[in-house]
Amino acid sequence: MNLFNFFQLKRHNTTPIREFIAGSTTFFAMLYIIPVNATILHTSGMPFDALVSATILMTVIATMITALWANTPIAMSVGMGLNAYFSYGLVLGMKIPWQSALGVVFLSGIFYLIIALTPLRAWIIKTIPMDIKRATSAGIGAFIAFIGLKEMGLIIDSPATLVQLGHLGDEKVLLAIFSLFTALVLSMLKVRGALILSIFITSLLAWVIGVSPAPKEIFSMPASIAPIFLEMDITAAFTLAMIPVILTFLLTDIFDTIGTLIGVGLRAELFQEDEPQALERTMQSDALATILSGVCGVTSTTAFIESATGVEEGGRTGLSSFFTALLFLLPLFLLPLFEAIPSYTIYPVLVVVGSYMFSELGNIDYKDDAIKYATFFLVIMMPLTYSITNGLLIGAFVYVVIKLFKKEFNVLQSAMGLMALLAVILFYMH
Repeated sequence: MNLFNFFQLKRHNTTPIREFIAGSTTFFAMLYIIPVNATILHTSGMPFDALVSATILMTVIATMITALWANTPIAMSVGMGLNAYFSYGLVLGMKIPWQSALGVVFLSGIFYLIIALTPLRAWIIKTIPMDIKRATSAGIGAFIAFIGLKEMGLIIDSPATLVQLGHLGDEKVLLAIFSLFTALVLSMLKVRGALILSIFITSLLAWVIGVSPAPKEIFSMPASIAPIFLEMDITAAFTLAMIPVILTFLLTDIFDTIGTLIGVGLRAELFQEDEPQALERTMQSDALATILSGVCGVTSTTAFIESATGVEEGGRTGLSSFFTALLFLLPLFLLPLFEAIPSYTIYPVLVVVGSYMFSELGNIDYKDDAIKYATFFLVIMMPLTYSITNGLLIGAFVYVVIKLFKKEFNVLQSAMGLMALLAVILFYMH
């Protein structure tokens, strides 16, 4: 294969060496997703070993599809936010079997692909305000940060006030706090791979002082994904009651991908008006990968903002993400190491990623009353109801009501109007 011709390196003014350096940088920046995703989904009752392999395989497959089909330096993996919603919102909260929840992932991928291949994509992108997309990102950030703080032991249940400060004298809580601040400091210093470094530094400390057992070995053959492969229950997921949940996975995946592509694309001068095919094909790649995620036993894939680290190193084509995909094959043989990483060193990453997402609130225009109040309810209701679905639909309902009060009836012809209608139906049936 002629790399220069296939990936159009000359047109994008780049070289194989530059693309390799960029792909390697992205790999280290998003390596944390393996232990984090496996740990989160494991709480739903799924086997940890199989989740490690499935997370790696879907990262490889999704990123490779993007590289070869879209020719963009965008790496894909299992998205943060929806994995937490899968385990804590659906399986533990709504008592939905994880097999049925995987059915939701699969169906959302089918609908996503239909949207990505039809004019519906443009309708959703145009009729949902950018500020609502930003608020959704911030709300998910608050939701996963809340989960992270809870699993760290930094906040605990309280019969009087619902939540209260945890036991700060507990050595595991102290190590979790150390992991949190390590991640924050390394991120502020712009250290590559800050999140995975914070996990390994704290894990090493925990092993040395004997709080958690160290791994007896590092390498092993990859674990089989057979226990979760093709286990999705599509019939149980394809019911009227599950439509809002499917819609939540669908819209969140679309928002995440569009937001990341806009952010990374501006820096790399991708997705220009004269290159509409690049955006379309990247979204199509994400949609196809989401379908395969349900098949392989993990939650929806999405474009990773960590791709920006590779772009900063000069990545401009799919060759960069191609190298990222190849490098992700290496962790398949490190299962004993990932198994030995204590969960309290991993959950602080949710708080840090949540803070990244929460910062989107700073980009919102609060002069519009509908945006202002919808943002407040959307963001605060996600963690308070422990549901991305509830927060999104409540926010849409508030937005539409205010728009109708101001006699802006065209809102009923938008995706916001559709979500508001679903909110009325869902909460009436609740």
